[in-house]
Amino acid sequence: MVDIRFVGEVIEWRGPAPYLFVPVADEVADDVAEWTRFSYGWGCIPVTATLGGTTWPTSLMPKDGRYLVPVRVSAQRAEGVGVGDTVRIGLDLRIDS
Repeated sequence: MVDIRFVGEVIEWRGPAPYLFVPVADEVADDVAEWTRFSYGWGCIPVTATLGGTTWPTSLMPKDGRYLVPVRVSAQRAEGVGVGDTVRIGLDLRIDS
């Protein structure tokens, strides 16, 4: 299992509904690119994300040539983060057997 950690800024993307994301940092983009063989529908990559003491299953979403980590509302509340905050994110590739 590959464990990737990086620091990024929480952003809002107003797609069909307002969501908060952390763009995958450029310095780990090549490592994440190696996971694309595990992608499914629209190029999403299944991962387990960690922010502070909160961990949740999610999928990296491709957007404008990079990947975004969706930050669940429960993680936002538990860790007290919002738009513009700088956070440390951990990612593990999630492969269901």
